[in-house]
Amino acid sequence: MSKNRKNDQKELPIIQQMYDLIIWYVPLLNKLPRDHKFALGDRIAGALYDSLEDLIFARYSTEKLGRLEQVNYRLDVVRYQTRMLKGFDLMDARRYGHVSKLINEIGRALGGWIGQQKAMAR
Repeated sequence: MSKNRKNDQKELPIIQQMYDLIIWYVPLLNKLPRDHKFALGDRIAGALYDSLEDLIFARYSTEKLGRLEQVNYRLDVVRYQTRMLKGFDLMDARRYGHVSKLINEIGRALGGWIGQQKAMAR
């Protein structure tokens, strides 16, 4: 791997954060009871996969803001869906606390990137 490629990866930790969230969260979603796995679990997993894809596309796009805002909307939906898992007693408090922390970290990084893009557009 070239030195520039390594630097690119260090410049966008949000992509690694989203990847890490997916790796942690999807196996848990796959263990949900059938009646929640296909309705709620698949929606959360799909939103996370789509968000990772949009973050990667935004990284290389000249029009980043639209993709980043889409990720922001999706991330908010994932927050609510995750709260639903807790509300249905399908996730214990420890796991809920952990996943909430991961989602919030991504949200802060995403908010910073969106703010930067809006400032550049002015």
